[in-house]
Amino acid sequence: QVQLVESGGGLVQAGGSLRLSCAASGSFFSIDDMGWYRQAPGKQRDLVATITSGGSTKYADSVKGRFTISRDNAKNTVYLEMNSLKPEDTAVYYCNAWISPSRWSREVYWGQGTQVTVSS
Repeated sequence: QVQLVESGGGLVQAGGSLRLSCAASGSFFSIDDMGWYRQAPGKQRDLVATITSGGSTKYADSVKGRFTISRDNAKNTVYLEMNSLKPEDTAVYYCNAWISPSRWSREVYWGQGTQVTVSS
């Protein structure tokens, strides 16, 4: 069974930094795009950043220049380095990944979410 396990959330003061990690485990054929989303209380889940298997990245305008997404394909892990954090970055952060459990299928998987709280 494929799982995405996140770590690295927590409480930080405005201007601080955090690094999130998300590792895929289980049996699968390959991993394609990976990404991070976030959901603040009472709001919809929004894209933060994505990265392809080749390393191409995209960011939400609100995090450009502050957040960096990266991945280690050998470890099946995606990271989100968050700098200059603002209170409005407070949310539950979810990783996701398009994973092929077999050569003939492709599905999207989500992590369980990790809370990031930025105090002013």
